Amino acid sequence: MGSYFGAESVVPKMPDSKIVTKPKERLSEELSKLIVENHYSNSIQLEENERGITLHILDDILFPPGRAEINEASRQVLGRLAKVLRTIPNDIRIEGHTDNVPISTEKYPSNWHLSVDRALSTAYYFINQEKISPDKVSIVGYSEYRPIAPNNTPQSRAKNRRVDLVILK
Repeated sequence: MGSYFGAESVVPKMPDSKIVTKPKERLSEELSKLIVENHYSNSIQLEENERGITLHILDDILFPPGRAEINEASRQVLGRLAKVLRTIPNDIRIEGHTDNVPISTEKYPSNWHLSVDRALSTAYYFINQEKISPDKVSIVGYSEYRPIAPNNTPQSRAKNRRVDLVILK
């Protein structure tokens, strides 16, 4: 994918004609195709913004409620995403998010702890199992403080329980 957010590249379309596409557009198309072909549309949303490309991965596809251990279904999803992520030079920020329902367990005394642990589990999976270079990965936990939906219904809160993969510009 080269310098994916920067220079344009020439891609052959037909034998004697060429079209110019931006690597960012190709990456978005490839990720969108992966989401549709694997029936992830209800659990993964793609967003492009000033930071880069963000994949919002809802917790129902990655983690059991109130936990941060990656399950077998999660490994399949992350493995498919890793195939694309390994092809780009960009840094990847993994961001953990929760809803605003307080948690207080021995392992997770707050939503901060849970959001950081989910980001960390995802990062370790990419690094250790999918061989994503550790120098490309960073993590952050936002707890409940960066919602993408109101926290006023169970369905909205479910959208806020997520891990975001941000492919940075």
